[in-house]
Amino acid sequence: MTALANLARLIRSKNAGPFELTFDIMFEDAATYERVKKSGMVSRDAVAARYGLPAEKVKFFYCDLACAIKASIPRPHFQGDLLDSDGHGGQQYAPLMDIEIP
Repeated sequence: MTALANLARLIRSKNAGPFELTFDIMFEDAATYERVKKSGMVSRDAVAARYGLPAEKVKFFYCDLACAIKASIPRPHFQGDLLDSDGHGGQQYAPLMDIEIP
């Protein structure tokens, strides 16, 4: 098993407007991307579980030509709200890093 953070070239999060966060997981090569994709460990359900959401709230895409995986979720608090602790959404990717890939 290998942590996703050790396989991906880049894992990032950012705002997708004031009400959503988006996550990009990018890979250096097609073989690594296919390994992760075929493992089923990075999925709509996996993202939902990591962020405590029902799966239907997660927008999820495999981007084969870019060797990337993209997911978007509702922000827990809208951007700029007094309870928003990450105005740019740039720190929200961390729960994805330790997903174990066989």
